[in-house]
Amino acid sequence: MVQITLPDGSRRDYPAAVTVADVAMSIGAGLAKAALAGKVNGKLVDASCLIDADATLAIITAKDADGLELIRHSCAHLLAYAVKELFPQAQVTIGPVIENGFFYDFSFSRPFTPEDLALIEKRMTELAAKDEPIMRRVLPRDEAVAYFKGLGEHYKAEIIAGIPANEDVSLYREGNFEDLCRGPHVPSTGKLRHFKLMKVAGAYWRGDHRNEMLQRIYGTAWATKEDLQQHLKMLEEAEKRDHRKLGRELDLFHIDDHAPGLVFWHPKGWTLWQVVEQYMRQVYRDNGYKEVKGPQIIDKSLWEKTGHWDKYRENMFVTESEKREYALKPMNCPGHILIFKQGIKSYRDLPLRYGEFGQCHRNEPSGGLHGIMRVRGFTQDDGHIFCTEDQILQECVSYTTLLQKVYRDFGFNKIIYKIATRPDKRIGTDESWDKAEHALMESLRASGCEFDITPGEGAFYGPKIEYTLKDAIGRQWQCGTIQVDFFMTERLDAEYVGEDGARHRPVMLHRAIVGSLERFIGIMVEETAGALPTWLAPVQVMVLNITDAQAEYARTVAKTLQNQGFRVENDLRNEKITYKIREHSMQKLPYLIVIGDKEMASGAVAVRARGGQDLGVMSLENFSQKIAADIARKSNT
Repeated sequence: MVQITLPDGSRRDYPAAVTVADVAMSIGAGLAKAALAGKVNGKLVDASCLIDADATLAIITAKDADGLELIRHSCAHLLAYAVKELFPQAQVTIGPVIENGFFYDFSFSRPFTPEDLALIEKRMTELAAKDEPIMRRVLPRDEAVAYFKGLGEHYKAEIIAGIPANEDVSLYREGNFEDLCRGPHVPSTGKLRHFKLMKVAGAYWRGDHRNEMLQRIYGTAWATKEDLQQHLKMLEEAEKRDHRKLGRELDLFHIDDHAPGLVFWHPKGWTLWQVVEQYMRQVYRDNGYKEVKGPQIIDKSLWEKTGHWDKYRENMFVTESEKREYALKPMNCPGHILIFKQGIKSYRDLPLRYGEFGQCHRNEPSGGLHGIMRVRGFTQDDGHIFCTEDQILQECVSYTTLLQKVYRDFGFNKIIYKIATRPDKRIGTDESWDKAEHALMESLRASGCEFDITPGEGAFYGPKIEYTLKDAIGRQWQCGTIQVDFFMTERLDAEYVGEDGARHRPVMLHRAIVGSLERFIGIMVEETAGALPTWLAPVQVMVLNITDAQAEYARTVAKTLQNQGFRVENDLRNEKITYKIREHSMQKLPYLIVIGDKEMASGAVAVRARGGQDLGVMSLENFSQKIAADIARKSNT
């Protein structure tokens, strides 16, 4: 007798060992048809898995997160199956699940083309329609190595050879294709219906640039046709919003091979940068931060004390001078501690808040670079708060409130909050961790925020809150953070004199609101599709004359607005006004002012807002008031 306990607490008895699929069928034909796998005593298993002892069981369907991952995992195998059918000489390597989809790496004698991708996807659809069962078998390791060598699959044999000799390995077969895999998988290829191949890219075998360059085919897979279509629509919209494309079209910045991973800011882009930086500088001033500036290059002895030289050396740019080794700073915190240590600090000085627009450099792999979102040189709105343990809560409450205001001003109203708690390997006392984690949670509760906890995901030196933005098309961007650190001030011997006259270690709170300014600007460009709100737009107003007769008046209008602090330019070219309006509309400027004889005669301006809105003729004073109001309220139009 085998007793199965279901998620609702109900129990079912079976006279003998039973498979997950059998249990699903005993509950109902609909569930049996939908079943993809099972969770037996918390472990994900195939639907064919035999349960021979009392157990808890959850039936996994496409509606479950585990079910969607199974679909994607099985689609990777279906992709490899189709490639082997069409290109028998191709060798298969690995094919994992990734966010929103899957990929598989192949070794092949020539590059796959877009036409090849279409053929492969068609073959995948045909194989899925055959509804072939996906079956598992187990082989001893050495037998599996010999099996794949016999098939000419040398990469797969190399992977298996790296498994301990005393371990068995599992293989999954569908039709004529068999692959190494731990599983589990969906029961048959017929469960795979809503997928699409996306692109081909290069990838080194085992991620090592010294090895062969393989071809990586990416795909996406979903539980329903609607989900797939929604995802493809989102990707289409994301492509339109791509900050790299908009950066060129709007003349904001460019990336050059002469400086990979570094940004060349054009005048308009640098204006945008300055607006963001000056806004954040005002945030510093209004919230009790003292702005500081540390050096770019610091002797390696400091990085040895902090532990970065041992643990982060490969990501640091290093140089040498007069037989001393230095590194370009990858972060600002050690420098802020050195500033804190200058002079004796008292408990009366705490909390002490330092802020810096600190330029950092990290030697990111070239394959991971992405426009201005992932770069090697970036500037952070970096802040460090030195405080006592008893001050952590209030500092975190104030910080979350401040962060929410800043994000609202930039047009982001949807924030996801996560708290990463203590890992198994950590420093500090349990009492200190209790205080820190409690402070982070209470700070979010005090701000009315719901949050998730990610157990064990904190750093070894302290827990943190991660603040993730959700943009206009549903993508998530992790930007802000506040992190409690019991460690760094001890490593660098920072102290303050307590009320008891004794020396104490301050707690260090690492915090950034926008994080990397480069990345945040890239996010804003994509969020707004380049139509930046008036207060951020590099050019807020473009003044256009219809004929040369109005040129001098147009200059006067522009100068008057510039003197009032607005970012205004003229276009006095001898071109048709319709051409000039169309050209500047493509630049997504907030306002165009059109001046003809009537406007000049009456001392007025004709105003067009972004999106082709005709606001009519108004006095220059009224227009000034309108744009000033837009800027003051941080309007997102």
